[in-house]
Amino acid sequence: MSSAESRPAFYALAPSGARDYWTLLHPPYTLWHLSYVVVGACLAPVVSGTRLGLVVGAFALAVGIGAHALDELNGRPLRTRIPDAVLIALAVLSIAGAAAIGILAATLYSPWLLAFVAAGVFLVVAYNIELFGGRIHTDLWFALAWGAFPVLTAYFTMAETLRWDAILAASFALLASLAQRSLSTVARGLRRRTTSVTGVIERTDGTREPITPETLLRAPETALRALSAAMVALAAAFILLRFA
Repeated sequence: MSSAESRPAFYALAPSGARDYWTLLHPPYTLWHLSYVVVGACLAPVVSGTRLGLVVGAFALAVGIGAHALDELNGRPLRTRIPDAVLIALAVLSIAGAAAIGILAATLYSPWLLAFVAAGVFLVVAYNIELFGGRIHTDLWFALAWGAFPVLTAYFTMAETLRWDAILAASFALLASLAQRSLSTVARGLRRRTTSVTGVIERTDGTREPITPETLLRAPETALRALSAAMVALAAAFILLRFA
């Protein structure tokens, strides 16, 4: 594979210092899943900027930093050189920070938010370190934890209840996350667990195209880039709708 395709992810930088921390954040995917938080919050009948800031901050810590630090500890899939001790500190502090924000929100708004805090901590830890023999580390659990759950949590933080519009939006996030997982699984397999690709595509007009890593990566990664940008654009539209 070429040097570009030997990277563990299309957004990964060459391993070195601060660049490792950029790679660790999975920027396109972190923004994608934070967009679900914004969508869920902005669907509520009344939207508070303070509550939105709290729930986005909590998920940024838990998903953007904590989950990814735990994932990198579990086999170094991104091939960073961040020391284990630093990854452990990042995971503990960010997840604890997210839980603290959730507890604060529960004391300010609704004690039922404590149930979301407990579920969130469980999902981040169980999924990323593959507890229970990896039974929770599946495509469906990914879609539930990183798709549906952020929407429902953000909506409840705003409205202190759940309604059918929240359920439908959570279904949208779940299905979109399943699509993300399907595409990213193909890309990860090519980038991280493939040493060579052989074959030829023979077309009906008689032309032949060699099968290379680039040809196999082009479609899923183009779709992932477009979808991540689309989710951010959708979240921005909701923010403008509710606050402009």
